[in-house]
Amino acid sequence: MILNKTNDELINIKITCANTFFKRFKGLMGKRDIDYAVLFYNLKGSSVHTHFMKFDIDVYFLDKNRVIFEKTCLKPWKYYKPKKQAYYILETKKDKLKLKIGDCLDFI
Repeated sequence: MILNKTNDELINIKITCANTFFKRFKGLMGKRDIDYAVLFYNLKGSSVHTHFMKFDIDVYFLDKNRVIFEKTCLKPWKYYKPKKQAYYILETKKDKLKLKIGDCLDFI
């Protein structure tokens, strides 16, 4: 679950953590659809790609205080690098979450 601390909204969505090399490497590749979010952390870089993906995703870049500082929507076979290094990256199916830049999140 996600708690949007900015507006005290509790978002009922399962979160899968990608905190190992293999989980980060695999990400959402090969999935046909998802009803959950993937949280990446322990990052060495902030760039993301959608190679081998079959649907559009929203990508949220968060700082170490879990504040969203950048968001993008990516179609399959695209690459994106944010303006600065993210501490967390949250990926979901396009339009699954209604989060915006400046929102402060907590993961439950």
